[in-house]
Amino acid sequence: MSATRPLPQAIDETKPYWDAARAGKLLVQKCSSCGTYQFYPRSYCIACMSDKVSWVEASGKGMIYTFTINHRPANEYMKDKVPYAVAAIDLDEGVRLLANIVESDLKAIKCGARVQVVFEKVTDEITLPQFKLAGSALSQS
Repeated sequence: MSATRPLPQAIDETKPYWDAARAGKLLVQKCSSCGTYQFYPRSYCIACMSDKVSWVEASGKGMIYTFTINHRPANEYMKDKVPYAVAAIDLDEGVRLLANIVESDLKAIKCGARVQVVFEKVTDEITLPQFKLAGSALSQS
């Protein structure tokens, strides 16, 4: 019997994010009062405390801030997926998020490398934004 993958649960504040991911779009929030981009989702702006935040489509491009190659699975589901890369990605919009680096040679991953978003459909409800090295079409090794 295979393990069940732990998945995020959408709540009111994150539902637009997960709906957009399912449609192949990466969203972040932007404050219409001061122009600050933010991620993770909140009901107010972290810079000016305004409640005038809205969702905008991100470019899906960024740079690896830091990363790790996991050789031990984080959970039972990941047992057959090792080794795999998890990275903190600085999007061009100025926010940072965590995601896996997929479809890329693990040996080519480095801090400062450019990446672009790809989407992994996991269920009918959840599609995970992941990243690959810009211009990469290789399989994980």
